[in-house]
Amino acid sequence: MKKQCYFSQHNINQIDYKDTEVLKKFINPHGRMISRKRTGISAKYQRQLATAVKRARFLGLLPYVAR
Repeated sequence: MKKQCYFSQHNINQIDYKDTEVLKKFINPHGRMISRKRTGISAKYQRQLATAVKRARFLGLLPYVAR
């Protein structure tokens, strides 16, 4: 059973690094990104997500590590 891509489902073309609520859905409690296998995101959006998360971390919107 394959999961549906969240971004395709919600008709999102570009992932915004300032939209931390969406980004937090794909980050585990320790602050790490969750793999494609677990989330069901397509490869295209996984790459965009990785870039967005890294930008948000650099600007201090998301933590690098959470305890």
